[in-house]
Amino acid sequence: METIITPLLLSLKIASIATIFAFIIGIICAWWFAFSKSKLTNILSILVTLPLVIPPTVLGYYLLLLLGRNSLLGKWLEALTGQPIIFTWKAAVVAASIAALPLLIRPIQASFESIDPEIIGAAEVDGATKMQSLIYIITPLAYKGVLAGVVLGFARAMGEFGATLMIAGNIPGKTQTLSIAIYDAVQANRMIDAHLMVIILSGTTILFLIMIHKWFK
Repeated sequence: METIITPLLLSLKIASIATIFAFIIGIICAWWFAFSKSKLTNILSILVTLPLVIPPTVLGYYLLLLLGRNSLLGKWLEALTGQPIIFTWKAAVVAASIAALPLLIRPIQASFESIDPEIIGAAEVDGATKMQSLIYIITPLAYKGVLAGVVLGFARAMGEFGATLMIAGNIPGKTQTLSIAIYDAVQANRMIDAHLMVIILSGTTILFLIMIHKWFK
């Protein structure tokens, strides 16, 4: 049972932290993409979507190059924290955050774009800054899209596999998430454990999808 509980708790931890990071970045990106149409935002919007279309192992390879001990960013992070980020649970958070980001941004952006521009304009006439409009006007009006994005992002982070395996590895108790543990169990022919973990992971995803359905009813 420990071989199932430990990866489950680690997956919940990684997915939760990744969703928080993805939400902070994603809501700002969604706001920017929705209200600042330009060539730059179009290019960035395409780049943000890439994790949905490129193979997860390719994404993991790019992250390995970006965060590896021989990269500038990797060296800086190692000097800052005293240890490399790759092959730690923090690397798994990075992979899950990037994988979740496009699924989180799109519903939020669509909800932002559906808001009447006159409402936002009226808030700015009354003296609200752009950030105040985002926090107190735009986000509350688009709460259904925001909730949908968060739920989809969390579900995607829970199921992340390829990129996580590339930059975090498969270290039991440290970086072995539930998705990786399923792969391990199948490889070792521990099919009962694999079946149980698949049910848990699938059940979690289905639960979040049911939550989305209820919010939009």
